[in-house]
Amino acid sequence: MVLIIPSWLVTLMVAALPVSEVRGAIPLAIGYYGYSWYQAFLISVLGNLLPVVPLLLFLGPVSDYLRRYTIGDRFFTWLFARTRSKYIQKHENFGLIALIIFVAIPLPMTGAWTGCAIAFLLGFRFLPALAAVATGILIAASIVTATVMGIKILIF
Repeated sequence: MVLIIPSWLVTLMVAALPVSEVRGAIPLAIGYYGYSWYQAFLISVLGNLLPVVPLLLFLGPVSDYLRRYTIGDRFFTWLFARTRSKYIQKHENFGLIALIIFVAIPLPMTGAWTGCAIAFLLGFRFLPALAAVATGILIAASIVTATVMGIKILIF
């Protein structure tokens, strides 16, 4: 028995993965599956947004749970002290702009997953962090889509 997964679902899942995100999903959708740029953009952005809300909501409770153990408490105490001591609360707006830029850069180790971790570590509130990460995803998807379409025009 052969399991056939629809191309839109594969694209959505690739976009939701922490390594590929929109950087991998959009070229896959346009170059391999033949989607139009706007279909690839929409499916990829939606897929990349899927893990954002759970990550932003549950990183705190998971770290709180792990802090119940001595090694977890030591690790998170060190991590939070280190990251939050370098962060000045009154510059939260600049921090959100930096988060948008960080998520928007379509390079390895940047993107929504890492952006959510940074937002958690720096203590951003949920809604501003969600807006910043979503904006970064839209910018990254625009950059990747424009690049893929430019390459497609040059080649074909």
